[in-house]
Amino acid sequence: MTCFIERVKKSFPDITAILPAAGTGERMNSILPKQYCTIGDKTLLEHSISALLCQSCIRRCIVVINAQDRWFKKLSIACDPRISVVIGGKTRADSVMAGLQHVKKSIWVIVHDAVRPCLHPEDLFRLFEITKFSQVGGILAIPICNTIKQTYCGTNFVKYTLDRNNLWHALTPQLFNCNLLKSCLKEALKNRVTITDEASAVEYCGYTSILIQGRSDNIKVTYQNDLKLARFYLSELNKKI
Repeated sequence: MTCFIERVKKSFPDITAILPAAGTGERMNSILPKQYCTIGDKTLLEHSISALLCQSCIRRCIVVINAQDRWFKKLSIACDPRISVVIGGKTRADSVMAGLQHVKKSIWVIVHDAVRPCLHPEDLFRLFEITKFSQVGGILAIPICNTIKQTYCGTNFVKYTLDRNNLWHALTPQLFNCNLLKSCLKEALKNRVTITDEASAVEYCGYTSILIQGRSDNIKVTYQNDLKLARFYLSELNKKI
């Protein structure tokens, strides 16, 4: 991805990026973990990292990999001095916590899925703006536009239709005060609370994150068919930037 020139250089504080990439991607039905599937000449992980490191305020990127990972060190991007590698844990929360332990100076951290390669710089800038008026942080999200059904527990029978007016689909990146996120994750892990994203840890501890509406093409590659869509979105993104 071609780097996007920031409108106002150095208008944001230094931010450290964390990419949890310790998953095995079982749903992808691939011999490789999904973050190492390729679009063009880059892996999904490389596309995701590049989208972040193009921005001058992101000075460092911490990639959290599986202890059995044998692919990352073979990537050309692994030689970038801005990138550090740490070993993750069993869950996403464990892996993000491992990354947080290696943040040195940044007050703010941004956590991004390793398999969201289509991040648009305009979404990043809207997220960065949070640092100017919030002490907590916020996330990219999109309003849910489809009808949402609630089933009876453990069945595929519809119980009722949810009111979608106040429902949002959480995306990444998610941007938070580093010490706050570390404290909230630590508390949630200690109490064995299920944490599906960084915002849920912050919510668990009673803090309120800000929702920033993002683009719907910021997709997470989960299944094989998602690769085709991501390939199309990336080609369109590179035409515009």
